[in-house]
Amino acid sequence: MTSSLKTPEELQEEHQKRKSLSTAAARNLAHTTKSVPQMQEITSRWLLRKLPWVEVNGGTYRVNRRMTYQLGDGRITFTNTGATVQVVPVELRELALLTAIEDEELLGAIAGRFVQQEFEPGQSIVEFGSMADNLYLIAHGKVDKIGVGAYGDPVSLGVLADGQTFGEQILIEDESIWDYTARAMTAVTLLVMPRTAFRELTANSDLLRNHVENFRNKARRPQNKHGEAEIAVAAGHKGEHPLDGTYVDYELAPREYELSVAQTVLRVHTRVADLYNEPMNQLEQQLRLTVEALRERQEHELINNREFGLLHNADLRQRIHTRGGPPTPDDFDELLSMRRSTKFFLAHPKAIAAFGRECNSRGIYAPPVEMDGHTVPVSWRGVPILPSSKIPVSDTHTTSILAMRVGEQDQGVIGLHQTGLPDEYQPGLNVRFMGISEEAIMSYLVSAYFSAAILVPDAVGVLEHVELSH
Repeated sequence: MTSSLKTPEELQEEHQKRKSLSTAAARNLAHTTKSVPQMQEITSRWLLRKLPWVEVNGGTYRVNRRMTYQLGDGRITFTNTGATVQVVPVELRELALLTAIEDEELLGAIAGRFVQQEFEPGQSIVEFGSMADNLYLIAHGKVDKIGVGAYGDPVSLGVLADGQTFGEQILIEDESIWDYTARAMTAVTLLVMPRTAFRELTANSDLLRNHVENFRNKARRPQNKHGEAEIAVAAGHKGEHPLDGTYVDYELAPREYELSVAQTVLRVHTRVADLYNEPMNQLEQQLRLTVEALRERQEHELINNREFGLLHNADLRQRIHTRGGPPTPDDFDELLSMRRSTKFFLAHPKAIAAFGRECNSRGIYAPPVEMDGHTVPVSWRGVPILPSSKIPVSDTHTTSILAMRVGEQDQGVIGLHQTGLPDEYQPGLNVRFMGISEEAIMSYLVSAYFSAAILVPDAVGVLEHVELSH
């Protein structure tokens, strides 16, 4: 390999042959045109742009809702030792019937009555029309609920997966039949408790027996399909028909959202700020990139924060699973059907690509749409599918897709912030000078205050366990 460096003799010879000033020498007298500092971390941040932001002057936003009697309905956690699976006793409180039971010894006795069973893909777990005698907890795998349509054809009623249950009605009903067939879509591990085992526990425990009776009485209260206390309204009557009195009951302990904060301390040496500000202001550029990083973290928190993030706070009844693995048009249709006025989907770019492949395999075109002067490459039923790299992808190459209704007027999802802060730099974000250290370093505290609130449960839906490759 030859060196590109020239010897002094070669340089002298070249200088003698040159007839004009060289470009290398000319550059010493010329200005250099520069770009501002670039940053790969900056994304489109569609969620921050599309959320309607509501002013929270007191730092806390309270969501008042109608009283609801629907309890529990959550996901159950399991432990395993090798291939042996057990339910965590206190997790049984996720069952609506057992929500208010505090006695851990009683919960442990109930947990001990479950028996582990395994099912192969395609194997029926329960059959339509048969007697419902067991409560099933899904420890691992997917189960398809298949009902009967109006003309006798089989119809899919949804997919159940890890942590979900079916057959809970056997705990309070003496006799019932299955109104659907449950079939294993994958290898499934279930924990099963027979009705007879629960009856035996009820007969031997006054606490459990009284709790079951109280729950039955509560279940008889008039409710609408969402579990809210019913508002009695008369319609279609004639003459002097007596009208029922009514009132709208509210939740006694509504949820409150406090503004969260993302902060950092920006440090700039005074010598840099004093001497190197042409043609670009060093403090301004440092601050610009710092704010970009804070906004990226803000969107990440709005999606992933365990206290207020959309993925963790979406109602469990608004979570569905893909029918086969990759996201299909059928899955997107189900997400759309679960709420009114869906404004947009939010998905990882790899999930959008997976959806595109499924559409291509079926010969379906998912057209682009215009939004805020930008072309969104993929949509479904006229609803744009917006990309967000903040939605996590698991080690098993699965992710989630969000469907959202937004705005206070539509009882959707809203962003929360407070403007008019001291030393405000952008809405909800301020920059405060903290002083100069003995090392002549200036410090600035950069803070962004924000949160998000889901006004009613069906404002957000989540398609879970979305496979990115198939």
